[in-house]
Amino acid sequence: MNPHPDKSRRPLNLQLRSTLAGEAAAAAAEVESALLMPADPTSAAFFDVDNTVMQGASIFHLARGLHRRHFFTTREILGAAWKQAYFRMVGVEDPDHVADARSSALAFIAGHTVAELEELGEEIFDEAMAHRIWPGTRALAQMHLDQGQRVWLVTAAPIEIAQIIARRLGLTGALGTVAEHVDGVYTGHLVGDLLHGPAKGEAVKALAARENLDLAACSAYSDSWNDLPMLSLVGDPCAINPDARLRAHARHMGWRVHDYRTGRKAARAGLLFGAVAGAATGAVAAGVSLRGRRH
Repeated sequence: MNPHPDKSRRPLNLQLRSTLAGEAAAAAAEVESALLMPADPTSAAFFDVDNTVMQGASIFHLARGLHRRHFFTTREILGAAWKQAYFRMVGVEDPDHVADARSSALAFIAGHTVAELEELGEEIFDEAMAHRIWPGTRALAQMHLDQGQRVWLVTAAPIEIAQIIARRLGLTGALGTVAEHVDGVYTGHLVGDLLHGPAKGEAVKALAARENLDLAACSAYSDSWNDLPMLSLVGDPCAINPDARLRAHARHMGWRVHDYRTGRKAARAGLLFGAVAGAATGAVAAGVSLRGRRH
């Protein structure tokens, strides 16, 4: 055995290893590039959130998280939610009653900051929302992203919460209810109205015009009959975990239907939960977005 190994071989081995590492990196980059789909600038997908992307109502989970942090009393939120539930579920939509419900809800939000809602929303998403995302719906959203399309959430929940959900799921962005704020402090007024029903359709049309989207080449997903204005705009509507009216309409129209709920009992429970939580959404969206405890 040579007691003095040839040290000149070591640089050659190092050089060889470096060459192999470089070639491997280049090959990996080539494969990755080959898997990337070219951007599709004219088509996109729009997803409702409550019972479509997430089990239950996002605003309900937010409200529960805030309540656990003692940011408002049970009596305060039940009073606001009841007024909203009355005209949403019973069908009485007297303008004075609606205005009173909205005014009552907005009493919670005035004087608090956007930053506060965003910070709390991040915490509550982790503890109460992340594990309630429907894997099937998330896979559908990812399918559109993989095809080079943009994906937006469209929800009545506050835009700040909608943006958190979209960002955590790796989506393009979100459309949600916008509360007026000045210098980062909420005034207690909405910009326009809740993003619900026909308002969702108008929001999608406005976004399509801004982004030069061809709505006939777009897709939309929802669980609710109330979202027909949005679903009917696109060339590829799809019902996800649909309520009875939407399921019947989707079948009549030949739309795709996906139901990720398991069993009849779970389906009935999901529909009931969605109805109750959805009825409270309007009140809670403006009213419990921030600390409701008055000083």
